Amino acid sequence: MAVRKIVNIDEDLCDGCGDCVPSCAEGAIQIIGGKAVLLADNLCDGLGACLGECPQGAITVTERDADEFDEIAVDLHLAKMPDLGPTHGGHGRGPALAGLNESAVVHGGGGGGCPSSRTMHFPVAGPPTAVPSGAPAPAASELRQWPVQLHLVSPTAPYFQGADLLLAADCCAFASAEFHQRFLRGKALAMACPKLDSGREIYLAKLVAMIDQSRINTLTVAIMEVPCCSGLLSLAKEAVAAASRKVPIKLTILGVQGQVVREEWS
Repeated sequence: MAVRKIVNIDEDLCDGCGDCVPSCAEGAIQIIGGKAVLLADNLCDGLGACLGECPQGAITVTERDADEFDEIAVDLHLAKMPDLGPTHGGHGRGPALAGLNESAVVHGGGGGGCPSSRTMHFPVAGPPTAVPSGAPAPAASELRQWPVQLHLVSPTAPYFQGADLLLAADCCAFASAEFHQRFLRGKALAMACPKLDSGREIYLAKLVAMIDQSRINTLTVAIMEVPCCSGLLSLAKEAVAAASRKVPIKLTILGVQGQVVREEWS
């Protein structure tokens, strides 16, 4: 055992709604006797993806003596969960993903019972499909992973290992028509809203883990020119300062109509 961060569930506040269950990629939380229960310490990575899902505020992350997080135990646990059978690497595959092409999806660490947080890695797209003469060629997606929301991603997922990371404010993808081709191409992605998202300390811990454990190569922060967006850059700088490794940060600021206002390395 060691003192580490781990999820704590206040039984008095919990009303058993179950909203937290699908947000736990490790399947560590279940409803038992009308209350959310952490099944075992070694199934909880302590990153707190479930925090924002509890309408009663019954879930917090605390530091206490706990068994170390055990990915092998998680794999075994997920393989035994209902409606989840073993697939790549032993991780679960629920009914909602049954229609996906197995050759196009590679599951990495983290698994999970909910498609919103189950780790998937997509291969590089092949040559574009032929289109009728005169018709515009469809733009190819540069997204190589799932999930992308910072609360849902596992910071040690395979697609983060040694990657160039794009940390983008949510609005950037909608403001810029060039988002995929100019900013996302060749990068792993994490998206967040510095104004509306809760759990800043969770975001900070995940970014530090990406730097130190996944050993990302570079960190590009894409934000909008509105003042509230600068919080994402502050978060990135704080993570680099807290990490044992140092990585370069590139700042990209977009205007509200998607134009590049400024780009610089820091």
